[in-house]
Amino acid sequence: MSESSAEGRILVVEDDISLRTILKMQLERAGYTVRAAEDGERALQAVAEEVPDLVLLDVMMPGMNGYEVCEALKSDVSTANIPVIMLTARSEQEDRIRGLSGGANDYLTKPYEVEELLVRVRNILQWSQLQRAANPLTGLPGNIAIEKELRSRLNRRAAFAFMYLDLDNFKSFNDHYSFRKGDEAIKLTASIILSVVSLEGSGGDFIGHVGGDDFILIVDADHAQAVAQEIIREFDQKAPKLYTPEDRERGYIETHDRAGQTTRFPLMSLTIAGVTVRGGEVAHIGEISQRAAELKSLGKRSMGSIVVWERRAA
Repeated sequence: MSESSAEGRILVVEDDISLRTILKMQLERAGYTVRAAEDGERALQAVAEEVPDLVLLDVMMPGMNGYEVCEALKSDVSTANIPVIMLTARSEQEDRIRGLSGGANDYLTKPYEVEELLVRVRNILQWSQLQRAANPLTGLPGNIAIEKELRSRLNRRAAFAFMYLDLDNFKSFNDHYSFRKGDEAIKLTASIILSVVSLEGSGGDFIGHVGGDDFILIVDADHAQAVAQEIIREFDQKAPKLYTPEDRERGYIETHDRAGQTTRFPLMSLTIAGVTVRGGEVAHIGEISQRAAELKSLGKRSMGSIVVWERRAA
């Protein structure tokens, strides 16, 4: 990415008005779209209004400091994947470690060289886009990030619940109403998952989009039941609104199957297959995927939305 072709939305969070203005000007000159906030509270408000592709975050600010802002972003599943570059006058190793341990992706010490700043911004944005590239529709992490997250948890011998979410009767809906409406259904599902996990999750949860109408959810085992049931409840409440009033009232759509025959298909439902993993009991992510696939097949034999669980003894 050259400076002339740079793309991306950047939020600059800096309490010094002179530096904030300079940073904004330098980044805009490089081709980025830039918003600015003068403190932590306004930064979080700006993120809530429009999610940026990158946050350039000063550490030392009055009120809410950069470490606290970064922690708030990383603890919310809807903003956890926004990359953060910490910007500070402090160069001590313990400060850098604190920032990186809190979820920051990179660290730049003041005074900085403009060329170095732009290279770091470009590299972080390219990395972030690579992580998201498999699923541009929802912006959720794709298969590379999903595999990395699972490997990390298995290496830490962590306990967690792995859930595979799949829409039922999605193809018939997509064929009948159009690909645009199909995209709406996928985005609605992603929105429901994000909303529920934000409210019912534990703060360290992970949401991935495998592709199409398939999603992955990794949450704390103690919260998994509540999360899954609330996702089902919200989906069953909101998804029927994607249909015309006539189809919604009938409870099915009529479309042609692959043989060209007119067939009735029920309204979309959601199958969630859940595997609870206790620390150290699984050695390979393939085992988790296989068990979840078996459970999903079992769940799809039922009509309507359903959560199917498998718990393995530690």
